[in-house]
Amino acid sequence: MSVVSQVILQADDELRYPTHGELQTMKEFFSTGEQRTRIAETLSANEKKIVQEASKQLWRKRPDFIAPGGNAYGDKQRALCLRDYGWYLRLVTYGVLAGDKEPIESIGVIGAREMYNALGVPMPGMVEAIRCLKEASISLLSEEDANEAAPYFDFLIQGMS
Repeated sequence: MSVVSQVILQADDELRYPTHGELQTMKEFFSTGEQRTRIAETLSANEKKIVQEASKQLWRKRPDFIAPGGNAYGDKQRALCLRDYGWYLRLVTYGVLAGDKEPIESIGVIGAREMYNALGVPMPGMVEAIRCLKEASISLLSEEDANEAAPYFDFLIQGMS
C-alpha cells in the first residue's frame, strides 16, 4: 500500500484530517516519484534482458539445477523458472512504485515459501535466483537508482530465506 493510501486510510479510520507529519511524509513520497517511475520503467522495459542475464548467472553458479534431476531440467521446467523470474521482477517494480515493501509481501512472499516447499523447490536455490535477478537488474540502473531499488530485492531475498 502506498504512503498516500496509508495516510488516507489511517486518517479516515480516526475521523480526522492528515497530520502535518503525515502530509510531510506524503510530500517526501511525491518528491521521489520521478525516480521511482524511472526505475520501474527501466526494469519493465528490460525484463527479457534481465531474466536472460539472471538465468545465465544462476545456471553458471548452480549447473545442477539444469542437469538431469534438477528442478530446472527440461524445457518445461526451465520455462517455469523464467516465468517466476519475470513475476518477481514485476513484484519489485510494484514495491518501487508504491515506495513500500507491502506489495511484495502481500502479493509475493506470503505463501511463496510454502508453495516452493510443496513443489520440492529448494529455497536456497530460490534465494540465489533472486540474488541473480537483483544483480542483473541493478546493473542497468544508475548508482542512485540502484541504491533505491536494492532494498526491494533484499526484502524479497529475506522473505525467501
